[in-house]
Amino acid sequence: MHFADSLAYYVYMMASMKNGTLYLGMTNDLERRVWEHKNNENPKSYTARYHIHRLVYFETFDSPDTAIRREKYLKGKSRQFKIELLEMKNPHWIELYEKFMRGGNI
Repeated sequence: MHFADSLAYYVYMMASMKNGTLYLGMTNDLERRVWEHKNNENPKSYTARYHIHRLVYFETFDSPDTAIRREKYLKGKSRQFKIELLEMKNPHWIELYEKFMRGGNI
């Protein structure tokens, strides 16, 4: 595990609902970034327009380069691929934000 949050990088998926609209992103501060999505910090953003407020998947990396490569790889994949990936760890698309905040893994 990581000994400092600043050393963690995340690739994550947000969803509007189960089987709804997906958003894939990368950040070094998942707590802040998900909060921004949930609170429509940028009202004109894709996540605000399509009501994408549920964290349903995330992966953790030690280096920004690895996280960026993973994000680009996943963005190049089909929606079905992304759904299958997230359902391997989160088959019911449950909200993971609170679990993440408590330090839980998926």
